[in-house]
Amino acid sequence: MGTALKDQGKFEEAIAFYNKALAIKPDYAAAYYNMGTILEVQNRMDEAIEAYNKALAIKLDYAEAHFHIGVVFQKQNRQEEAIEAYNKALAIKPDYAAACNNMGNAIKEQNRLEEAIALYQKAISIKPDYADAYYNMGNVLKDQGKVDKAIEAYNKCILLKPDHAEAYNNIGNI
Repeated sequence: MGTALKDQGKFEEAIAFYNKALAIKPDYAAAYYNMGTILEVQNRMDEAIEAYNKALAIKLDYAEAHFHIGVVFQKQNRQEEAIEAYNKALAIKPDYAAACNNMGNAIKEQNRLEEAIALYQKAISIKPDYADAYYNMGNVLKDQGKVDKAIEAYNKCILLKPDHAEAYNNIGNI
C-alpha cells in the first residue's frame, strides 16, 4: 500500500503505511528504504540518509540504499562521501550501471576526467542502452576539448533517447 501511494505522489500517506509496516515488522529494510526515497524526493536529505542507514543496519548488502545515500550526498555537494557510498554499492553489486554513472559524475566534479570517462564506459558496458551515461561522457569529452568524440557520445545518447534536449543543446553549443 505504501508503494502504491508513493507511486501516486501521496507521500505522507505512504510514509504512514511504511511506519505501520515497521510497527508490525521492525526489521523490514525495504520499508526504511522506500521511506528514504520519499524523503529524498521531498528534499529532506538528513532524514533520507537516516532511513537508508536504518535499512542498511538491517540488510548490510542493500546496494540500492548505498546508492541512494550517494545520490543524497551528491545533491549536498559532498562528492567524496558520495563516491564512498557508490563504491559500497558497487562492492555489493558490481554490475550496478547507475552507480558507475553517478560515481563518474561525482569524480568529474573533482576534475578527475579520465576516471569519470572510465566509469561512464563501464556503465555503458553493463547497460549498452544507457543514454545518460553517453550524455555524461559527452560532457567530459567536451570539457577536454575532444569535440568530435563528444558529438559522437551525444549522438549515441540521442539515438537511445530522442527527446534528450540537453544532448541536442550541447551539440549545438559545440
